Amino acid sequence: MSFNHILDLANDSGGTLYLMVILFTLALTIIIERSRHLSNMMEAGDQLLKLVKTKKNLNPQVFTEFLEKHPKLPHLNLVHAANDLPGNLKHDRESLDSVLEEALMHEVPQLDRSLWMLDTVITLAPLLGLFGTILGMFNAFSVLGQGQSGALQITSGIAEALLATASGLVVAMVGLIFFNGLNTRVRLVIHQLETLKIIILNQGNIKIQHNLKAL
Repeated sequence: MSFNHILDLANDSGGTLYLMVILFTLALTIIIERSRHLSNMMEAGDQLLKLVKTKKNLNPQVFTEFLEKHPKLPHLNLVHAANDLPGNLKHDRESLDSVLEEALMHEVPQLDRSLWMLDTVITLAPLLGLFGTILGMFNAFSVLGQGQSGALQITSGIAEALLATASGLVVAMVGLIFFNGLNTRVRLVIHQLETLKIIILNQGNIKIQHNLKAL
């Protein structure tokens, strides 16, 4: 199949194959970016949980070193939220729980950022492929008035038109596999945040220097 033939197929599909390439590129971009981001976040979150579990009080020196490596880790916002409580409320479990829950809720929307675009690609790609196939079949059946030779062209045209549907299904299947995987990672990060919240609540006393936020 020559390059010119591929271009002819793309044109016969009403340009939908060009859009399919764009959708596939967009899906791959989101998959790679989110996979790396969430993987790094999960790894750093596990390290933080291990630090907290081994310390009755959150050691300032340990967390200073940790912040230098992971200054934007969302888990640390829970720690800062607890640290910002007035001294007389740090031992009030109800107040601490409320503050930590609010901080957690602020972080959740950021975790699945861009995943709605991947979800849209998964839904749109098969529909776009079907649309391209329909346009391709219009072109195939336009040769009906050419007699016996037209029948052969129709058969060939239908086979080529189905390429758009096949492309859409491939894009959707690849996107769906990674979409489910990314959603699983998001849930695991949320579980880490909830675990950290419980650990902080159970520790009761939190000792972290306020100037850590400036790092």
